[in-house]
Amino acid sequence: MDYRAAFRNALDRVRSEGRYRVFADLKRHRGEFPRATWTRGDGSTSDVTVWCSNDYLGQGQNPVVLDAMHRAIEEAGAGSGGTRNISGTTHYHVELEHELADLHGKESALLFTSGYVSNEASLSTLYKILPGLIVFSDELNHNSMISGIRAGKREQRRVFRHNDLEHLEQLLIEADPEAPKLIAFESVYSMDGDIADIRGTIALAKKYGAMTYIDEVHAVGMYGPRGAGVAERDGMMAEIDIIEGTLGKAFGVMGGYIAADRVIVDAIRSYADGFIFTTSLPPALAAGAVASIRYLKEHNEVRVAHQERAAALKARLKRAGLPVMPSVSHIVPVLVGDPVHCKMISDILLEDHGIYVQPINYPTVPRGTERLRFTPSPAHTDGMMDELAEALEALWVRCNVKRIGGYAA
Repeated sequence: MDYRAAFRNALDRVRSEGRYRVFADLKRHRGEFPRATWTRGDGSTSDVTVWCSNDYLGQGQNPVVLDAMHRAIEEAGAGSGGTRNISGTTHYHVELEHELADLHGKESALLFTSGYVSNEASLSTLYKILPGLIVFSDELNHNSMISGIRAGKREQRRVFRHNDLEHLEQLLIEADPEAPKLIAFESVYSMDGDIADIRGTIALAKKYGAMTYIDEVHAVGMYGPRGAGVAERDGMMAEIDIIEGTLGKAFGVMGGYIAADRVIVDAIRSYADGFIFTTSLPPALAAGAVASIRYLKEHNEVRVAHQERAAALKARLKRAGLPVMPSVSHIVPVLVGDPVHCKMISDILLEDHGIYVQPINYPTVPRGTERLRFTPSPAHTDGMMDELAEALEALWVRCNVKRIGGYAA
């Protein structure tokens, strides 16, 4: 077999569909978020404005966070020294887990190396702890959740239509009433910007004897009086069994976690391969996360500013006649509907206007719904928004993106 040809063919298929991904070589400017330096393939550079960072609040540039990380490096060095089970549990990890448990009003928390790992490891481990478990999963759940849920047998998985509680209830009715059950869903769905009916989902879980597992990755830090997420904002946090989140988005650092009752966390800690067999996060990252969480607990004005900026961008883009997709969150998606056009617009924005936004193509979103996904932060100024709106309005004509019923196609 010609193995290299197989790999070339796989890449050719991606390129032929217009969805081959090219990473932008960026170096952020400390203290000047969202500004960065872009390095082209020929080595030349230019300054750009980043419009698609998941560092939603700019906490990766907060001096409070950076100072905490510097101190941790001076005190403890670079790496953690191993897995948590061997020598990789430091005081920084313990302190961070206490901070996360407090954030979510839970007895305990468990730290993972990323949000992806926390979802995959936790959900797959629940099958070991609860024999015969049936997981009910929203069809638009993140790939990390799907990966963890696929650890179960086919008969142990049920997928309900996105945010469709009637369909979820029908599946619950049809399931074995004696089987353990878990409803897994997200609060903010990051590609569309819509939000789950948390109260309604919890009501169904209680009615049919199911546990609840919520992914608050795109909400922690940004919603609720202390930044614990949409469940905190809606007054439902105490009703959820397992809350999963990340440190790599609004908190500006890296890592994932779950928060729950002590016995749940301890059982997952004891059985999860994705926790047991991997080196723990460096102490500096844990220290930075602690500082970021504490800061955002006390600074609700950052969240207020963030929501204002998101609303301001949506209004500008709509006034320009651009196809802004419906979003009730901080996510601002603009529909293109074609992978080639989507990448073309992204490339021209970067090269000609110094505006960086990655094209979002299949498999991240369904074919035909390709889009540009903007994530305004408190640091994005009115001037930056005006430049973006003007550039997009001109490019929509230049790239011959058709508009049908207010949307591109």
